Amino acid sequence: MGPGPDMISVLVYRDGATQTAESVDPRWLAAGATEVVWVDLESPGDPEAKLLRDVFHIHELAVEDALAEVHLPKIETYGELLYLILHAIEAGKKHEGFLTRDVDFFLGRNYLITVHQEGSQSIEAMSRLCERHPLVLAEGPGALLHRLVDRLVAAYGPEVDALEERVEKLEKTVFSRPKTNPLREIIGLKGDVASLRRVTLPQRDAISRLSRREFPQVTEALAYRFRDVYDQLVRLSEAALFLQDRVTGLLDAYLSMQSNRLNQVMKVLTVIATIFMPLTVLTGMFGMNVDLPRFPGSDAAQFWWITGVIFGISGLMLWVFRKMDWL
Repeated sequence: MGPGPDMISVLVYRDGATQTAESVDPRWLAAGATEVVWVDLESPGDPEAKLLRDVFHIHELAVEDALAEVHLPKIETYGELLYLILHAIEAGKKHEGFLTRDVDFFLGRNYLITVHQEGSQSIEAMSRLCERHPLVLAEGPGALLHRLVDRLVAAYGPEVDALEERVEKLEKTVFSRPKTNPLREIIGLKGDVASLRRVTLPQRDAISRLSRREFPQVTEALAYRFRDVYDQLVRLSEAALFLQDRVTGLLDAYLSMQSNRLNQVMKVLTVIATIFMPLTVLTGMFGMNVDLPRFPGSDAAQFWWITGVIFGISGLMLWVFRKMDWL
């Protein structure tokens, strides 16, 4: 697949200005080069992979990971190159749930490469900012990495708030309208919260390593910036854990309420069956074609006698059941 017009975006800072370029000049990557380069690759294919291997001399394994669609967040080094995988977040269809997509970062001495399969609002906004304000790219690729990571993490806030609203809505539904069946919504919400935890925890660990200056590419000033991002991820991971506990408790409460309703129904049916057991025996005996002891009165009075006995037995059994708190 050849590169389309929007697949490769190149910004270079030189001579006090930020400019767009159609391709990467290898001279910008030389040891003494003073340019700062940002290359953004969207929906990369074979030409983009060749660019990473032949121009930037990135390790083959890192290129394969960058071209793969799904990877958990992680951070690695390949010589002087820092490789970071994070997940961007966006609202799902009909504003229910969310989707996360890989964003790969390659941080070199004077360049930053971002790789992603789908369009990213955070990256597009940062690209426009760099074009309007040259000093953004002039701060260096490390500072640009921090700005991008900070935007990606900040985008999680509205989605977490949306998850909390869904939890509160389902809680009201479960406890105020017990006859409804929100099980599908609860299971879907449980999956979304689990996905949030599965993404935020590895991202928190990766950013934690940046904030502790475990890599020479991160200066002390950048470490302080990444520490603020790490604090945001800590709050997100704690919120995800809290939401998971709430959803699990909500599911348990719903299943318990359904079990109690089923028990109530079974209790009523059992009482009805128990009451009709002696009545069935009584009507069966008097329905036999044999001589049986008679109640006082005429033949027509027998019907009323039997009817009275049936009501008497039913009333007595209901009184006993209520006395024993079975009803």
